[in-house]
Amino acid sequence: MVKIEGVCCGDPVIEGTRIPVWAIAGWLKQGYSLERIQKEIYPHLSLAQLHDAASYYYDHPEEIEAQLQANNLDEQELEKRREQWERRTQRDSDRPSSSS
Repeated sequence: MVKIEGVCCGDPVIEGTRIPVWAIAGWLKQGYSLERIQKEIYPHLSLAQLHDAASYYYDHPEEIEAQLQANNLDEQELEKRREQWERRTQRDSDRPSSSS
């Protein structure tokens, strides 16, 4: 995890990305497993990256909880994003495999 001035308000992010730790923590708090987060939301991240983010969250709970609260999305916005991810996941699973 890195903190870079000007990237996500200086909040810790997964190195090489703009994905803040609080975003991963939010999905964990919603009951998502790291495997599900990787498969459905951030397929371009490795499980190792997600485990690192979760570890940072568990090591710095007050910091990340404060960031979660500051970036809290209302239920309507969360549902809208969930539906977008589900549509994208469905669309991606409907694509034919390129290994023929």
